[in-house]
Amino acid sequence: MSGCSSGSCGSKGKISAKTKIQDEMIKSTLEKIKYKLFIMSGKGGVGKSSVSVNVAAALAAKGFKVGILDVDIHGPSVPTLLGLSGMLDMDRGSLVVPMEYNENLHVISMESLLKDPDQAVIWRGPMKTSAIRQFISDTQWGELDFLVIDSPPGTGDEPMTVLKTIPDALCVVVTTPQEVSLSDVRKSINFLQYAKANVLGVVENMSGLVCPHCHKDIDLFKKGGGEKLAEKYGLEFLGAIPLDPATVVAGDIGTPVVLLEDDSFAKQAFTKLADTIAESAQNSLEAASTTHA
Repeated sequence: MSGCSSGSCGSKGKISAKTKIQDEMIKSTLEKIKYKLFIMSGKGGVGKSSVSVNVAAALAAKGFKVGILDVDIHGPSVPTLLGLSGMLDMDRGSLVVPMEYNENLHVISMESLLKDPDQAVIWRGPMKTSAIRQFISDTQWGELDFLVIDSPPGTGDEPMTVLKTIPDALCVVVTTPQEVSLSDVRKSINFLQYAKANVLGVVENMSGLVCPHCHKDIDLFKKGGGEKLAEKYGLEFLGAIPLDPATVVAGDIGTPVVLLEDDSFAKQAFTKLADTIAESAQNSLEAASTTHA
């Protein structure tokens, strides 16, 4: 990629000392994180943040140390889904301390840097790139088993920055069964192929509706499109999450559906999805180690 982001290069195109220091801080941070899961989608409204939050919460409930990095600069929703509010704390050396949801789950989000959560963030590419790099370099993540990165929809600045900054990220593509979503996901997969990213697999969200009375499937938005897409591109199909009123209730009260006391179809599906992702991530790392041995 030609050129450089604003302020990162000197007059002769050399990387600045400040950028070199940040690169080292990013490297040091990422070395302490075993698996980096990049959750992305081709379009908005497919429940990508809900998938990110519930997978992270389910992994944390199993005893893993988990962080959520919300890089949706313009529309962050992770704090709301987790019922978190307030500003981030700064530790000595100007390092940011992630917000704590529970002992095993910590969060960084743009919303937690704003005094007014309803304030619009009007930034262009270089500022977003700089912010995402700072989220990684200036945050005290410590030792993590999983860092779940919630991305805005599409293939713009934020996904490009994440993949460039975290080249070993394992990408999870979220779609809904309808063709309007699948067509955008095909573009996302093409983008990931172009970026030579590691694609862990595909998740189909809003995959049918299970009747709460008779427990029969209702194909409200069709079903199976995500699985067929994964098969077409030779990708792993990680799982399907049905529409479930419990997910809406959980989001409104700021508690992931996987942590609600009552059982539900969504809770079962998200828990199973977290298990599959954890297993696939482990297998992916082992395969990479064997390939590069």
